[in-house]
Amino acid sequence: MLKLAVIGAQTLLGRELVSALEARDASVVPLSVGALTVEEEIGDLVVFAPSKLLLEGLDAVILADTPDLELLEGFPGRILDLRPEPEARIEALPLAGPWPQGAKSLRGRPALEQVLALIPSLLEGVGEVGGTHLRSIAWLGDRGLEGLVEQTLAVLNGEDPDLAKLGYRQAFEAVPVTPVVGKGRLMEIRMPSFHGDLLILQVRAAEGQTLSKKEAPLGVKWVESAPSSRDVAVSADLLAYADFSNDGKAAVLTLGFDPVLWGVLRPTMRVFGLM
Repeated sequence: MLKLAVIGAQTLLGRELVSALEARDASVVPLSVGALTVEEEIGDLVVFAPSKLLLEGLDAVILADTPDLELLEGFPGRILDLRPEPEARIEALPLAGPWPQGAKSLRGRPALEQVLALIPSLLEGVGEVGGTHLRSIAWLGDRGLEGLVEQTLAVLNGEDPDLAKLGYRQAFEAVPVTPVVGKGRLMEIRMPSFHGDLLILQVRAAEGQTLSKKEAPLGVKWVESAPSSRDVAVSADLLAYADFSNDGKAAVLTLGFDPVLWGVLRPTMRVFGLM
């Protein structure tokens, strides 16, 4: 049985990780990043204060939040950095397969990157792809959820919302983000929804080919109409819908996914051999 610790188990991401790992063949030690608050001590999930003693004999540590740097000094096992802003110098999780041989530390990949990598396994004959990413607040974890709640309450009370947690105004607003140069033809729009991202993609066939559906890979479900963010938030699958032109040379491909599930939980289970 795999033995590991989740550091930051009191966070949204940490709680999801502990729940998913315990449902598999894994022994999980849920750790905070420091002394626990009263609310954390009496919460549904029993979380322990971090200690080097609790890491002894474990195979791996997963970072859902940032611990004291001394905690991991000399730790002999694997380290998976799933924080929103991981160490960039660390090798990224592979897009397929188990933990790479010889790698001690890995960092997570954005859910968007992993979902876009699925497109060739969904459609035959893909050429150019562009479109829009409707991004829920879940990518910011607890800070995002709490920030949206606080902003929403302020707006409902006729007040200007505090932007400290999110860095921008989100309550009841769709916020376009200019694409970064060199990052492809994808426009991001941040939406005032808690969970459920949507990708609305314009796909053109490669020269001399036509587009057609492939059999959905594991974890993906073809649906009969374009999914809503609510459909996605209550589904364990990535929901896919394709509307083809009459000649099959173009299509609108809508992909709906939960960023925590697709960006964190599924790849974590995969690299540790728990799927």
